[in-house]
Amino acid sequence: MEFNETMKIKLEFDKSQEVKDIVARVYEALKVKGYDPISQIVGYILSDDPTYITSYNGARGLIAKLERDELLEEFVKTYLNNL
Repeated sequence: MEFNETMKIKLEFDKSQEVKDIVARVYEALKVKGYDPISQIVGYILSDDPTYITSYNGARGLIAKLERDELLEEFVKTYLNNL
């Protein structure tokens, strides 16, 4: 085997799993604080207003790590995969 060309390594980070983990933690924090998690998350996605997400257990900071389109893409993907 000759080493005349530069090798390329493509690392693909599974963003999907990170999104799922963050959403699960945010969902649980909203539930514990007595909010309707689905309504609050939808409100956040539609408005980009972080006050829809509680700061309890760092949930607001966690969800801010994600772009709203990443959240929406993951939700649509999961929905369509479960039809």
